[in-house]
Amino acid sequence: MKPTITIALSKGRLLPPTINLLKRIGIRSPDLRSQTRKLYIQASRQPIGLMIVRAVDVPTYVEYGAADLGIAGHDSLLEQGVDVYEPLDLKFGKCQIVLAAPTGPSARARRRGACLRVATKYPAITERFFSERGIPVEVIKLYGSIELAPMVRLADQVVDLTATGSTLKANNLRILEEIARSTARLIVNRASMKLKYDRIQPLIEKLRKALQKDGS
Repeated sequence: MKPTITIALSKGRLLPPTINLLKRIGIRSPDLRSQTRKLYIQASRQPIGLMIVRAVDVPTYVEYGAADLGIAGHDSLLEQGVDVYEPLDLKFGKCQIVLAAPTGPSARARRRGACLRVATKYPAITERFFSERGIPVEVIKLYGSIELAPMVRLADQVVDLTATGSTLKANNLRILEEIARSTARLIVNRASMKLKYDRIQPLIEKLRKALQKDGS
């Protein structure tokens, strides 16, 4: 069955609850598993294709129309500022984007008042946060192991994503402020929403009803 709708799914922590939610509305495939290595899966008995991509790439696939819909973390949407329709908060994948600093004497003090350096994989969110407060900052973009940056004096503070704060605490970092909260969101390509409305809107309603049952 040739797909008429394509959905981009995020690899990693969002994939298992996404698969469970899709199964509840009848979107299934024997290949759709949290540990799958396949990048493209055809749903069983439905004209729906499922793309498994990096979480950070889901908004791009949807914005440019390579996928009609996607499930992505709100943190990625805030960072990238993509132009997509966002009809549903899916409520799972709850976490926070936070500003954190070492629990001991600050690296900033040791560097004698130099411009605050902040390590993060969210440079746009970080720049916006400090700009709104009128604080000059040097943002250092990292792709992983953000918590290590203050330890080796690469940065004074970090802006990072956390669910429990345990990783920050284990690396002697304390949360100074919550910048934003994040959950998984359903996003839709704007052109697809118009051209495929009769197929996409019923899918949105099925998801909405499944979420309402969770809240009842």
